[in-house]
Amino acid sequence: MNTPLSKYEAGQVLLINKPLRWTSFDVIRKLRPLLNLRKIGHAGTLDPLATGLLIVCTGKFTRRINEYMAQEKEYTGTITLGATTPTYDLESEPENFRDTSAITPDLIATVVQQFTGELLQVPPAHSAIKKDGKRVYELARQGKTVELEPRRVTIYSFETDNSQFPVIAFRVRCSTGTYIRSLANDVGAALGCGGYLSSLCRTAIGEFRLEQAVTMEELQEAVKKEKEITRKDS
Repeated sequence: MNTPLSKYEAGQVLLINKPLRWTSFDVIRKLRPLLNLRKIGHAGTLDPLATGLLIVCTGKFTRRINEYMAQEKEYTGTITLGATTPTYDLESEPENFRDTSAITPDLIATVVQQFTGELLQVPPAHSAIKKDGKRVYELARQGKTVELEPRRVTIYSFETDNSQFPVIAFRVRCSTGTYIRSLANDVGAALGCGGYLSSLCRTAIGEFRLEQAVTMEELQEAVKKEKEITRKDS
């Protein structure tokens, strides 16, 4: 007999607007019992302080997770200039404050151009990458120095808006594996004043857009209504 949850068990691609301060696994942990599923996973981690598009695959579509993860990404957000943080974002406190009065729009445009195209990027020390069998953020939190090899990534486009300077708003299209936190830190370093990622939203993965996504509350309400309709019809 078909149940309101049968379609999720058979296989679905769910587009979720991940809430602020949730981990990507928090979404999976919430959806698994809601949809009564064993086969479920997400296609690309978002940091807790990032919001936006998270692709969740269920059933047979879990086989396509790597395919979705490999697609081009788009992000919007802000870089705050004049300080750095150990995590390259607001997971840690700003430090190393510097004067930004010498930073001009022309200088920002020149530096942004340097970070467009194919480049080598070093991932953040506070990331989930494994080194010697351990997550590097665990080593970083223990005060251990972690040296990570640079990775080749591609920034297809990098648009900025300096109207709220020293906060720079941006829109970036990039290849999979790009760390926007590292990009923010590298831009700040190139400008000579430091910078950190102060907000981030993933707006697209391949052809999937954030506008197509639902919130966790909307999905929970939809599942609740499906169950109620099934109960009335039975």
